Amino acid sequence: MLSMASTDSANAIYPDLQDKKVIVSGGASGIGEGLVKAFARQGAQVAFIDIQDEAGEALARDLATQARHAPIYRHLDLTDIEAVQQTMKDLVSELGGIDVLVNNAANDDRHSIAEVTPAFWEERMNVNLRHQFFAAQAVAPAMKAAGGGSIINFGSISWHLALPDLVLYQTTKAAISGLTRSLARDLGRDNIRVNTVVPGNVKTPRQEKWYTPEGEAEIVAAQCLSGRIMPDDVAALVLFLSSQGARMCTGHDYWIDAGWR
Repeated sequence: MLSMASTDSANAIYPDLQDKKVIVSGGASGIGEGLVKAFARQGAQVAFIDIQDEAGEALARDLATQARHAPIYRHLDLTDIEAVQQTMKDLVSELGGIDVLVNNAANDDRHSIAEVTPAFWEERMNVNLRHQFFAAQAVAPAMKAAGGGSIINFGSISWHLALPDLVLYQTTKAAISGLTRSLARDLGRDNIRVNTVVPGNVKTPRQEKWYTPEGEAEIVAAQCLSGRIMPDDVAALVLFLSSQGARMCTGHDYWIDAGWR
């Protein structure tokens, strides 16, 4: 099992997460990789999906020798809804149930208003929004049968700040807050909690593509706290929302942005 001594910020141990069954989308790199590692460290049974097969398979292989349960990696194109529904059902069967679903996967490629075509609109909606609903729909019956669960959707600070060149991404991320509120209401009597995590600017290799050192310094200067947010910081919040410590938390946005608002 992964060592319980950790130097990262996701070092709180939640005994109730041990052996819990967790599915994470977009888990091969960035924030998702941090989530997979954090759940593995808790002793959870983790399955994760992505289209980055080399990175996903390497992560599963690396964690298999240390974790209480060897993580499961599956290739999945989240724009294929039939495949999403079937893969979710298959993973629930393989795990023997489902306690936590983390809808993390998204794509924040920059784009101008002039570039947007109807086809690009549909593709961005499918990549960033549609799969979150259908993944939740697919696992809800198993969570209900188990007596409850936690669904965590990922939003974004971007639409709150009205950042440039992200109109479709920000449209989908704004919609996720409404999706969370609706699912929380409709699933709450089955003891299924639904929340949104809203990250600020998290230091990942992908985000390094968009920001110069000067740009990073501007972000830190706009935060209340110094320093960069790391995937482990986001994972710490997700672990809490997945645990029984958050048993009365549902239907809301939870921010991890160092006060960048």
